[in-house]
Amino acid sequence: MANANEFLIAANDEHGVNPPTAGKRTPLLPYIGRSFYENEFNKASKINFILACLRCGFNVFDVHPEDQDISISTRVTRVNRARASLCVTFAYNASGTGNNFNSAQGIEVYYSPFNPYANSSHELSNDVYKSVVQFTGRPGRNIGTISVGILSNVNCPSTLIEAGFMTNFAEAKLMLNPNFTLSVGEGACKGVCDFLGVNFVAREIANYPTIRDGSRGNFVTLLQYLLNDYGFNLSTDGIFGGNTLNAVRVFQQNNNLGVDGIVGRNTWSALLNLDPTSKVLRIGSKNSAVLYLQQLLLSHLYPITDLDSIFGAETERAVRAFQGENGLSVDGIVGPKTWQALMSSSGRPLQ
Repeated sequence: MANANEFLIAANDEHGVNPPTAGKRTPLLPYIGRSFYENEFNKASKINFILACLRCGFNVFDVHPEDQDISISTRVTRVNRARASLCVTFAYNASGTGNNFNSAQGIEVYYSPFNPYANSSHELSNDVYKSVVQFTGRPGRNIGTISVGILSNVNCPSTLIEAGFMTNFAEAKLMLNPNFTLSVGEGACKGVCDFLGVNFVAREIANYPTIRDGSRGNFVTLLQYLLNDYGFNLSTDGIFGGNTLNAVRVFQQNNNLGVDGIVGRNTWSALLNLDPTSKVLRIGSKNSAVLYLQQLLLSHLYPITDLDSIFGAETERAVRAFQGENGLSVDGIVGPKTWQALMSSSGRPLQ
């Protein structure tokens, strides 16, 4: 087995979300009166990929940390200046005019025959394709070639994942489903590990070490990315300093954990949402499981305006609507039966 720390993995997400790249969106979705933008999926999947790569011991370079769109030429320059070992790009497909839903579906992975490492790019794409299909359980479509700059002009093997079709109603709903974006990111990391001959470290609590003020390294960077997902604004520098310590303490307080600033088993479990369905949530709840609930509800097309980890009136209305439409007691409380239904649901049907 090769050592993961010998490699620098470049992670790229296509387009922008703030402001969203014009045109890169689903048709208007019923019930919620808006589209899902491509980068809402791309960014979440890229972050999950980065988290998995850090856990496995890789050095990681975020090609596109900004929320706004950045030109392909700039991204290519960033990858080449970083001297990345390989580059993985996350994207979502579309078919037809983009104004209506259709039946095109499935995962496609692309590489460029003009990349200076074209054969390796093909091998990387094959490994990533197999793993993403396996991890997501979604149908595989094909491995293809395309000559875009992020594939052709980088000085390393490069692959691009089109994880579904935003013009397919079922796959459009998956774009914001936290279970799906997690499985895409984890699957892509497993494919990279297979390609490089590196051991894939599973997303299990035993693989997350205790860290505290003064700690440095991959798991501190991983922690900082996770905290930023919960609304903090930390530099992902791998140094556990004062700002990170303060963010950990606030997170612990919000999640009814011991407020000691030490990231051990319980804090990691909450940060990673390893068992959100074990929690009973109701109006007034404020924790990481609420954010997960809100993401699920929105992906199922129950209106949630703010993904803020706070179980307020809007979240309660969405829960009650879901319960009423799925034969559950309409009490606005998310317990075992509601969790089970949410986890197995494919969301509201196309009107």
